[in-house]
Parts: sequence; C-alpha cells; structure tokens
Amino acid sequence: MQATRLSAADGLVAGAVGLFAVIEELTGGTDLAERSIPALWVAGGVATALLVLFRRVAPIWTMALYTVVSAAVFVFTLEDAAAWQWLTELVFLFTVLSQTRLRSTRALFGVAATTVFVATMGTTYGGAEFAEYAIAAGMSAIAGGAGVGVRRYQVLARRADERTYAVVARSEQLVREAVAEEQARLARELHDIVASSVSMMVMQAGGLRRRLPADLGREREALTQIEATGRGAVEELQRMLHLLRGPATDSRLPQPGLARVGDLVDQSRTAGLDVTVEVTGDPRPLPAGLDLSAYRIVQEALTNTLKHAGPTRVAVTIGHGPGELRVDVTDDGPREGFRPAPHVPGGHGLIGMRERAALFHGSLDAGPLNGGFAVRAVLPVK
Repeated sequence: MQATRLSAADGLVAGAVGLFAVIEELTGGTDLAERSIPALWVAGGVATALLVLFRRVAPIWTMALYTVVSAAVFVFTLEDAAAWQWLTELVFLFTVLSQTRLRSTRALFGVAATTVFVATMGTTYGGAEFAEYAIAAGMSAIAGGAGVGVRRYQVLARRADERTYAVVARSEQLVREAVAEEQARLARELHDIVASSVSMMVMQAGGLRRRLPADLGREREALTQIEATGRGAVEELQRMLHLLRGPATDSRLPQPGLARVGDLVDQSRTAGLDVTVEVTGDPRPLPAGLDLSAYRIVQEALTNTLKHAGPTRVAVTIGHGPGELRVDVTDDGPREGFRPAPHVPGGHGLIGMRERAALFHGSLDAGPLNGGFAVRAVLPVK
C-alpha cells in the first residue's frame, strides 16, 4: 500500500477543528457550561487538531486515541461534551470509512468507536433522551455514508486510471508493432530493388571485363574484383532477405511504380470508386525506391478510401516539381446511406504511408477536408 502523505487539505481541516475548539472553549458558544480548568480544555482542542492533521496517515490509531481519551474525560469529569468534540469524532469516522472496505474489521472498529463515544457522551448530560441518540445516529450515518461514497469513488477512479494506462500502453505497443512491420516490409521491397541494381552492375562489369584486351591486366583484375564484391553483396542481401521476408512474399515479382498507377486505378474503378488521375509537371525517371513508395502511397490511400468512404469520387494528382514529387489523393467522403466498415485491428495504412515518406526525408499530411479525406505527400527528388 502506498504511504499517505499530508496535504494542504489536511492542514485546512486540522486548522478548522482547532480554531472551532478554541473559540468554543473561550467563548462558551453552543451553550457550553463553564469549564473548571479552561486552559486545559483549550490545550485539548489544540492537541485534537494535531490528531486530525494525521488522521489519514494513521486513521485507526488517531481515532482510537481520540475516542479513548474523550470517553475517559466524559466518564470521570462529567463535564458537558462540546460540539467540537462530537464533530471531530464524525471527522474520524468519515476518514476511517473512506480508507477501508465497508465489510472489514477496520470499518467495524470505526462504527464501534463512534458508538462508545456517543454512549459515554450521553453520560455528561445525565442520560440523554432517545431523540438525541437518534439524532447522533443519523449524523453518524451521514458521516459514515459520505466516507463510504468517497472510497467507492476513489476505487472507481483508480480502476479507470489503470484501464486508461493499460489502453495507452497497448496503443503504444500496437503503434510500435505497426511501425516495425511496415519498416520490415519497406526493407523487403528495397532489398529487391537494391539486389536487382547490384546484380545488373555485376553483369555489366563482367561484360566489360570480357571485352577488354588481354594486355589490360590491371583493369581486368579490377573488374574481376568488382564482380566478386558485387556477388558477395547480393549474397549478403539474400541472407538478410530470409530474415525479413514473410512466407507468402515472392521476391521474383516485379516491384510496381507510378507507371502502373493506371492499372491500380482500373482496379479501384472495378471496386466502385470513381477515380480521376491528373499528372502535372514534366515526368522524369525516379529512383526505384522512391517510385515504389509513391505508388504504395497512392495504393494505400485508395484502399483506405474504399474502406471508410465506400464508392465515392476520388481525385489523384501526381505533381512533378523542381526537386520534389507531390502525391495528392482526395475523396468526397461517404455518399448518403453508406455505412463505413467497422474498424479491423491490424490495419496500418497511415503509419505505413508516413514511414514511406519519412524514408526519403519527405512529409505526409492526412486529415478531413471539405467533408472528405485528403492524403498529401511530398517526396524530395535529387
């Protein structure tokens, strides 16, 4: 159990109890009879305020000490009980029941201590009437019930915090898994691109070596070394591939690029999307990895549109600008009567698109726009 620390509220409650006790004892308020030793009762009020200050730190011990001392004073001095004494007992009862289960021995002790306090307090009046005991019982029930209510609220709040922490932790874990999964997928795709490029370099070096005259021995040796190094690099990439590639991935399949966006649009139209494509600027050859990532961004954006907006109108704009490639995919939102598909765990569309843009030091913005949804990616091109 976590240790309870004093708070400003504890100081305020203790100060209020001490002030009430001192004022009542000095002025005789609430029709309090004159005390035989007033200074002793004032000191008792101050000491009670100190007990109240630590009531949450040690609720059972402070209540037990206060109740025992008060009962002894009532029985042996027979001086009238002051209002501050009774209200202080209710404060202790509230504190005990706010920090323990209702069906526990600690709660039973709190009720029993209050009963003893009331019974002994009645002796100072020469035997209280039934109505006075009934009022005392009612006030005790209110104070105890308030304590039980506060404890229930604290338990519910703590459980809500625990659930919130669990949900946040799970969400963070899912995001990390999604990022790792998308990074592995990117690595697999880029592996194929790099392996293909290195293999082509090796083939070209071998072809050049075979065409060189025999007297160019040093040049032929250098090309031989290039071939060997290239083949070693491809072999290392293949070893990495076995670690990254899932069982259903086929490395022999060609990787798509923006040149195949037309095929992607045809597939989307078959699925129900009304897709238009606009290409602006002067298209130029793109690095294979960037070309693939731009294609995947368009593909994922169209897939998300079909999933969340249904058969709607989509505009795809591919802009070739100075030093950058822009990809915009904007839809008109769900048409009337369409209900979006329920969320299915495992989808990492926006995460994947952002990872692809970040891989090439680009940016990606996605969010609602004019009743629909827009995805806008900017990829630097050297």
